[in-house]
Amino acid sequence: MTSVETVPVSLGERSYDIKIGEGLLAQSGALIAPMLRRPNVAILTDENVAAVHLASLQAGLSEAGVTSTALALPAGESTKSWPHFSRAVEWLLDAKVERNDVVIALGGGVIGDLAGFAAAVLRRGVRFVQIPTSLLAQVDSSVGGKTGINAPQGKNLIGAFHQPSLVLADIDVLDSLAPRDFLSGYGEVVKYGLLGDANFFEWLEKNAPEMAAGDKTKRAYAVKRSCEMKAEIVARDETEQGDRALLNLGHTFCHALENATGYSDRLLHGEGVAIGCALALETSARLGLCSQEDPSRLRAHLREMGMKADIAEIEGPLPDAEGLLALMGQDKKVVDGQIKFILTHGIGLAFVSPKTDTDVVLGVLRDALAK
Repeated sequence: MTSVETVPVSLGERSYDIKIGEGLLAQSGALIAPMLRRPNVAILTDENVAAVHLASLQAGLSEAGVTSTALALPAGESTKSWPHFSRAVEWLLDAKVERNDVVIALGGGVIGDLAGFAAAVLRRGVRFVQIPTSLLAQVDSSVGGKTGINAPQGKNLIGAFHQPSLVLADIDVLDSLAPRDFLSGYGEVVKYGLLGDANFFEWLEKNAPEMAAGDKTKRAYAVKRSCEMKAEIVARDETEQGDRALLNLGHTFCHALENATGYSDRLLHGEGVAIGCALALETSARLGLCSQEDPSRLRAHLREMGMKADIAEIEGPLPDAEGLLALMGQDKKVVDGQIKFILTHGIGLAFVSPKTDTDVVLGVLRDALAK
């Protein structure tokens, strides 16, 4: 069993800990009970996660004398919408969740985002605990306080910054993920090496195959290192005025591709991030910012892991390059009509580019679509 590691997120009075290790669902009551004014919590989850993990969580809570009630929403990205959000908020009100109570988000990024947003607006803000059950959520969406739902115009355009009070990343729950879902989460892990830690990227090149095969010590290290990097950036720039935009490496391309594929299982989020990172590195290379070896090295690693590495590997029809660029114009990172791309001077050396030659981006997209 791995020991439980703690990564602090330092945000003054909004600071909290990320706990990473095995057996955390069983320890959930002991870890959450000290936060409670009264021994009762409301759990938001999805139907798939509830079938596998809800009983374990409720048993862990009950061991510390904490009672719980739960709502399981449908699984999938389409749940991040007004109808399901309204249902969740009204259920929390019917459950008589008070201002000093705690809401638990048990699930992947969809549930974490939606439950966090519900907690942010319920009674003008109640505390919530993230218990992420996917690799993607453990290393990214559960940390940093970004909450929200999707709009027809684009992803995550409705939401709020609302920091959790605690994050419990139980490495054991990753065993229940299908291989494709685990590798989708790996798209966010590899992003951290690309944006700010070349040594971590090298570690992943050597160790990620064993991690994907089930090595829990390596899984715990990858989650911890990813969380450390995100916590450090969030502490510097909580509401994304500057440095925090680095975490969006690959995401401008990714969000356009997700929109183009209808947020369906044609393209999972982490798959889009991985392809987006490769396109960001390709754009950087064509602008003369980094070596052409960098996007080639990334694509070789993604393919070794059995992942999609280019647009041509997405099944089904896609818009042309101009259509994809237009979808990027809906991105939250557009400022004064300019799309802010995250580019790189090399692996581990990402930066926010305030202005990028869109003709170069169009060329990258045209070539990727033509493969």
